Amino acid sequence: MLKADAIAYYGSPKAVAEALGITERAVYSWGEMVPPLSAARLWKRTRGRLKFDPDLYDGWNKHKNRKG
Repeated sequence: MLKADAIAYYGSPKAVAEALGITERAVYSWGEMVPPLSAARLWKRTRGRLKFDPDLYDGWNKHKNRKG
């Protein structure tokens, strides 16, 4: 799930953060993609209107671990 899609759906990073119960700063810290657990939560919360494809996250942990 792209961060831009989540923001477009909710209208602002603040609204995305509120939907997830996280800080707005956390949303801003995401890269282009919504982290997989948050993406799954948004998919469920929007009843599938925001799409979550687990296959897009193959290697997510490896990539994140490499960055630090």
